[in-house]
Amino acid sequence: MSLSEWFEGLRKIDINELDTSNMGAWPPAIKCLVAGLLMLVVLALGYNFSTRDLESQLDLKREEESTLKEQFAGKARMAANLDLYTQQLKEMESAFGVLLRQLPGDTEVPGLLEDITRTGLGSGLEFEEIKLLPEVAQPFYIELPIQIMVTGGYHDLATFVSGVAGLPRIVTLHDFDLAPVSPQGAPKLRLSILAKTYRYNETGRHQ
Repeated sequence: MSLSEWFEGLRKIDINELDTSNMGAWPPAIKCLVAGLLMLVVLALGYNFSTRDLESQLDLKREEESTLKEQFAGKARMAANLDLYTQQLKEMESAFGVLLRQLPGDTEVPGLLEDITRTGLGSGLEFEEIKLLPEVAQPFYIELPIQIMVTGGYHDLATFVSGVAGLPRIVTLHDFDLAPVSPQGAPKLRLSILAKTYRYNETGRHQ
């Protein structure tokens, strides 16, 4: 059958006369047309699904490429700044060592008590109490609380507090309580204060 005859056969067919329940009896021209349309639909669907899957894989690969580029850029920056990081680490270790040397060892605590006492007496104060309290262990250091009670004038007390805070060893001051020694309101005051110094916790370091 030539192409012209096939088109001529299509023009002569009345679609309303086609019996969908008996497709085998359709004219050859209609059968060829329907088969061709079905083939085109199948090819289009297959191409669509195949292309969509390939596009998803392409998007995934692009995301992986972007992530790898960011990781490479980060590592390149680290490599470029390695010398700087090494120098900063050395400086941090040095600063940490300086702070560590400010923490008293067990044998230095009596000397610290002497320094506090000397500071108070030098400020013109009288000591009513100065005693070590039980240690408090923290992960990387151990607190050494010292309960202090002194009496003297307001300015003398201020000088004492400033002097203790300025000691070479690290000492922090807590729980201030200031009140007149006499109910009559005499100029003499009593200061109760908790001083804390610290030492390095070697046990906590290795936990």
